[in-house]
Amino acid sequence: MNLYTIDTGLFKLDGGAMFGVVPKAIWNKTNPADEHNLCTLAMRCLLVEDDNRLILIDTGIGNKLGDKLSALMHLQGDDSLNKSLAKHGFSSDDITDVFLTHLHLDHVGGAVTKNGDQLAPAYKNATYWTNQKHWEWATVAPNEREKASFLKENLMPLQESGQLKFVDLPDGGHFSTNMRVRFVSGHTESMMLPLLQYNGKKVFYVADLIPTVGHLPIAYVAAYDVFPLKAMQEKKAFLREALENNYILYFEHDVINECCTLQDTEKGIRAKNVFKLTDI
Repeated sequence: MNLYTIDTGLFKLDGGAMFGVVPKAIWNKTNPADEHNLCTLAMRCLLVEDDNRLILIDTGIGNKLGDKLSALMHLQGDDSLNKSLAKHGFSSDDITDVFLTHLHLDHVGGAVTKNGDQLAPAYKNATYWTNQKHWEWATVAPNEREKASFLKENLMPLQESGQLKFVDLPDGGHFSTNMRVRFVSGHTESMMLPLLQYNGKKVFYVADLIPTVGHLPIAYVAAYDVFPLKAMQEKKAFLREALENNYILYFEHDVINECCTLQDTEKGIRAKNVFKLTDI
């Protein structure tokens, strides 16, 4: 099994929204905001080579946003999904599976490409994976809070192409030999988190359960979470499990810290060591 970091660019979001009720004087120490109160975030995906499959976990925001939305998201940086794939010797045609943790625009936007007025899956040889509960949550009657992040242009082409399938596994079930799937529903209904067995370690892709190292404290949950109390409960249980089982956390949105181990402190479970995926 091989794992590859896939950087797809940076964006900015309001720091208050990212940390909910936590005062800026506290969160600004770990996630410093600019003069407009915006925090810079990564869109760090992961490429998994396992079982003769090349599995891309999440796809970033893509390159088909209009000028207005691009400006709103403050897209920046030179990284792109295809550049990162090429850096590791792969192309979009090599991808066999695209595993979407959830369908918010900064996770699924790169799944679909636009040529002129035509929208099509960006990975022609891949099967795209979500789950039925989350798909219906995003497409049948999306709630007013999340609706703006469930863009039809990112979702319908996947269904119309016939390349979309639903993960039908129990919590903790195997997606591939070295990749299990965990489900959480505080951030959004039935978000899927991969737990990977790699080089004798367990690597957990935490997506929006814990966006950055600064979000490790239990009460530090984003205002974007649909069910914040549930998100806190899920994070608390997960962090205890992760500590007891020596999981390595892989962060999708932390612009500085790619991975970390955990330790118990007087203030709760916090980061112990931070490092790159290549250091595992």
